[in-house]
Amino acid sequence: MKVCMKKIFLFVILLYFTSGNSQTPESDEENMEQFLLHGKLIAKEGQSEQLADILLQASELVATAKGCIVYVVSRNPGEPQAVYVTEIWESKEDHANSLHVEGVKELITKAMPLLDQQPRSGHQLEVLGGAGI
Repeated sequence: MKVCMKKIFLFVILLYFTSGNSQTPESDEENMEQFLLHGKLIAKEGQSEQLADILLQASELVATAKGCIVYVVSRNPGEPQAVYVTEIWESKEDHANSLHVEGVKELITKAMPLLDQQPRSGHQLEVLGGAGI
């Protein structure tokens, strides 16, 4: 588990410094248009590691997409079958366009059979600000 958490932490750091978004925004108005989606996916018994690996592959693909600020894959140790994804985008449109990044739809197709239930719509949250945003 510690190795997996280190991989996630290193990925977040890598994404932050390679996304070109490490500058402080000029004004709070820029954050007002940002789009944050936080979702929880439930894997079938014994499939959460594979699901997390697919989502981490997706994070590498969308890291190059226009408007991607953060794409974090995480886990709650108390929910072994759950994998969480938190995304922050410059706009809702940029998020929608990320589905057209080469390879993303294929990864979605690989992930769907691993799910114990159909994914529900994630929480769309308003970005107020914070470190790195």
